[in-house]
Amino acid sequence: MVISPVQVKICCIRSPEEAQVALSFGAAALGLVSEMSGGPGELPEETIREIVDSLPPSVGTFLLTAVTDADRLIEKAQNCGVNTLQLWDTLAPVDYLRLRMELPEVSLVQAIHVVDRTAVQAAIVAARQVDALVLDSANPQVPYRWEPRSGKTHDWGISREIVDTVDRPVLLAGGLNPGNVEDAVRSVRPYGVDVCSGVRTGDILDRRKVVAFFEALRKISI
Repeated sequence: MVISPVQVKICCIRSPEEAQVALSFGAAALGLVSEMSGGPGELPEETIREIVDSLPPSVGTFLLTAVTDADRLIEKAQNCGVNTLQLWDTLAPVDYLRLRMELPEVSLVQAIHVVDRTAVQAAIVAARQVDALVLDSANPQVPYRWEPRSGKTHDWGISREIVDTVDRPVLLAGGLNPGNVEDAVRSVRPYGVDVCSGVRTGDILDRRKVVAFFEALRKISI
């Protein structure tokens, strides 16, 4: 069975040097974390802008944030210079329209937290508003929303159902690493994969893990 090559997004990038390492091994997009109310890897807007300005325009620059105020999201996207907003929480329909109007060159990506099968309906609704979805393993319910989820996968069967149901590109995230990404892609058939802790050692992007991650993807028949 033929599986198309998947795009790779490496998240939690912390410096221009890490960005160049990720790109050198084949990443198509980078994730930059800002204002996550306790989430890991947060960066000031000035640092994000420095990273973005060091990259060619063809690179996907995803600003991951839990901010839900449309005015603040517009300001952050403009300050950081990113080409994609990755929204942790859902917004009111009018706010998605506002972002479209004020940020016509910026793509919108919605995180879908795959806790159970309610994620399928959430994905269907979100797909009407955004350009792509990221499926992760986080529990969005307070007080657990910022509980460490590093290395934790979710039910890939639900993720596969989402991929088969929505008409938007889907990136699979949540506990991916060099040891499981091949099985994950075969199971879910996503457009792309999104990895953070799986290619880091401590707080540092680990070249050996990045290499192993891409090597695992190359094992998939294309």
